[in-house]
Amino acid sequence: MKEKQIPKATAKRLPIYYRYLKMLHQAGKKKVSSTELSEAVQVDSATIRRDFSYFGELGKRGYGYDVEEVMLFFAVTLNEDKMTNVALIGVGNLGSALLKYKFHHSNSIRISAAFDVDENLVGRIIDGIPVYPMHDMKEQIKIQAIDIAILTVPADKSQDVVNELVESGVKGILNFTPVRLNAPKDVIIQNVDLTNELQTLIYFLNSDNPPMDIFVHN
Repeated sequence: MKEKQIPKATAKRLPIYYRYLKMLHQAGKKKVSSTELSEAVQVDSATIRRDFSYFGELGKRGYGYDVEEVMLFFAVTLNEDKMTNVALIGVGNLGSALLKYKFHHSNSIRISAAFDVDENLVGRIIDGIPVYPMHDMKEQIKIQAIDIAILTVPADKSQDVVNELVESGVKGILNFTPVRLNAPKDVIIQNVDLTNELQTLIYFLNSDNPPMDIFVHN
């Protein structure tokens, strides 16, 4: 299954499916149809069936999907069955806000360490998360077995920090800077450009051609 190439749009929808299936399971629901899922998550049923088909036969014709079975399958697929430690690089305004975020829809993701150059922040524990100096970053990433980093540093420092993260063994970076960063092919960078998202939204609000599917954004 891991050898299959899953479209990026499908991958982005998986956490949404998982969260809703988890809600159904907690409510005691035993089965669900693609039509019911479609109404709940606002993705057309044909797309849901196509997304699920990448992972084999998850449902049965005339029955639908077994809620617990599919929920557990996606839990493993999304690594919800094990804890993932994340590093936050840059504890400015945005970084501080992210430290307070509790990842409400997941019990398996946590920011375990933060890093900054500000001496007023280094050595403090903010919302239960220790803030280390940047020169300790490589060591702590290895000690804490961190594979993912959130990047909220100044734009002019971002590439240098990414180079250090790559040297430290980080394989995934959530980039909140406006810079498009360079990294080896085996390192995945997900860009979150808030300004771009707002400008895109404003465009569609003033356009006669709204997007066909505003649920998933690249």
